[in-house]
Amino acid sequence: MNIHWPSITQETVRHLQDLLRLDTTNPPGNELIAAEHLARVLNAEGIEPLVLESAPQRGNVVARLKGSGQAPPLLLYGHTDVVPAEPQYWTRPPFGGEVHDGFVWGRGAVDMKGTVAQQLMVFLLLKRLNVPLKRDVIFAATADEEIGGEGSCGLWWLVQHHPDLLRAEFGLTELGGYNMDFAGTTVYPIQVAEKGTCWLKVRAHGQPGHASQPGHNNAVARLARAVDEVARRGLPYHLTDATAGFLEAAGEAVGGELGGWLRELKTADRAHALLNGPLHHHTLYPMLTALTHNTAVPTGLNAGQKTNVIPSVAEAVIDGRTLPGFDSEAFVAEVKAVMGDDLEYEITNQSPPLQTAHTTPLFELMARTLKKHDPQAQVVPYMMTGATDAKYLAPMGVPTYGFAPMKLPPGFDFMNLFHAHDERAPVEGLGWGVQVLWDVVLEYCRAS
Repeated sequence: MNIHWPSITQETVRHLQDLLRLDTTNPPGNELIAAEHLARVLNAEGIEPLVLESAPQRGNVVARLKGSGQAPPLLLYGHTDVVPAEPQYWTRPPFGGEVHDGFVWGRGAVDMKGTVAQQLMVFLLLKRLNVPLKRDVIFAATADEEIGGEGSCGLWWLVQHHPDLLRAEFGLTELGGYNMDFAGTTVYPIQVAEKGTCWLKVRAHGQPGHASQPGHNNAVARLARAVDEVARRGLPYHLTDATAGFLEAAGEAVGGELGGWLRELKTADRAHALLNGPLHHHTLYPMLTALTHNTAVPTGLNAGQKTNVIPSVAEAVIDGRTLPGFDSEAFVAEVKAVMGDDLEYEITNQSPPLQTAHTTPLFELMARTLKKHDPQAQVVPYMMTGATDAKYLAPMGVPTYGFAPMKLPPGFDFMNLFHAHDERAPVEGLGWGVQVLWDVVLEYCRAS
């Protein structure tokens, strides 16, 4: 197929600029303006999208290119809401969509309107080139990922009210397919799993009284000891399939002593020795700990109203993240074993962990395509320690890979631009990613 990729790169950038100039800050969201804009783009190409308003001004758009039905659909999906920006701290206007120094600047450029623009471009190319398809290809741009949760206005709402629009063999969304420096070696992670959430409020109850007469049952002191214990000890080691695959592939890519250590992290005894020994002060320690443990991180404390009054209750806020294979009940049991079962535990928010096999033909195709476009690519399966909208699709049998390819320039601190000031995406990197995504979708979906 004769595609002039420099022109496609520029068109992708224009689509991204248009999206960036729509203020879809969540809250309040207002994603309907993005859904209607994308619908106009699709309509202009002869595609008939559905715009679905889940609440006033909360819009989602879904479109489908029909295939022969020989194989089940592929879903390309992303969100159009963005987190708030503080314009006074930005070098360029966060909703200007300006191009400077080889980058497209704006809130959402990397999270994740850039990916939506890439997916849109691939979808439009399939239509323009009249590619015969053996499976439907679905494009969905949704609302309310940044706040999300049960009752939210985006993918959760679509799954509840229009699940047939989204049923697919696989979904592709954020976050993976980009080059990152890992201990001095360039690797391309493909997200195959994500941790779940289990946020807690943990309360200690004690005897109130005048602070001039300290007693033995001080709620603040009891809670402080428990919080210190979970912060110091952490929770037990566990190895998931996704992490085992990552440690093996990353260890082979890095090589040397560190590569050997990474592979040794696949056993509990060696992981304990390494994470408390040579890796304890390594820059990779936080990530490696999160990949091999459920985590319970104290993020807030609240107790007392007056200096001279011993309060009857002290409360800690815990950000809990669960590995695939663990539900909230099992997670809370691990926390209780460390903090104590004489405290009160309240779950304030929870979502399930996810894991997709990294031995599928689609994963192998994505890895092969990355190596085609970058012969030096070392592809690794990866578990995201945060969460995405994929958790809403999993219960209806739609597994997701995080695959939003982008070639990053040297020294570009990609991950630290999420939700940060001066968010921006490289023009050439966006175009490179469109080519990679196109090759994957074309080979996976084209009729032979």
